[in-house]
Amino acid sequence: MDIKDILKKCDHTLLRVDCTSGEIRALCDQGIKYNCASVCIPPCHVAGAKRYVGDRLKICTVIGFPNGYMTSAAKAFEAADAVKNGADEIDMVINVSMVKDGCWEDVANDIRAVREATRGKILKVIIECCLLTEEEKIHLCKTVADCGADYIKTSTGFSKGGATREDVALMRKNSPASLKVKAAGGISSLQDAEDFIALGADRLGTSRIVKLAMEQEKLDGAPNENY
Repeated sequence: MDIKDILKKCDHTLLRVDCTSGEIRALCDQGIKYNCASVCIPPCHVAGAKRYVGDRLKICTVIGFPNGYMTSAAKAFEAADAVKNGADEIDMVINVSMVKDGCWEDVANDIRAVREATRGKILKVIIECCLLTEEEKIHLCKTVADCGADYIKTSTGFSKGGATREDVALMRKNSPASLKVKAAGGISSLQDAEDFIALGADRLGTSRIVKLAMEQEKLDGAPNENY
């Protein structure tokens, strides 16, 4: 698979707690140059990033991140504020403790609260697969779809593990066609990216693929203007 096609599916990501505005601008420059699907950044940087890129690039941010155990009202407020600041896409974290308690209606209401606050924007729901049983993952595929989200996402990248091939395959198999899959966390090579896409991932949360493209430019000895 051509790296340019992979880059179009990448949410070029920087969620490090100490990232600076300068780093966010550089991330945006890279996202624009390499035709990424979006840049995924902390909420505090959304307004500045949107002013910087205008309509040249989609801005994605995270809600209830990374633990997801905030109240639904807090998540909804955070999401509405992100949209007000210019976010085009929202990646929210579910409440895993509700899942473990089997409180499925509460899980759904949590997602619906954020969906209501983000009408007209893309909503991705992070289920943190590394903390779940297979049965819980399958149940969440239906729940996330029923709540009107656009994507179900494997991981925050801040817990015990990131995306696995097995989880992406499971999620794609058990999700309706209307619900897309995003793989995130631990995507470190072109082979990883190709495998996840082949297994059904429509988006990848990673910074590594852009770095690989930049490394290839250095090897070629000149900037590649074909991205």
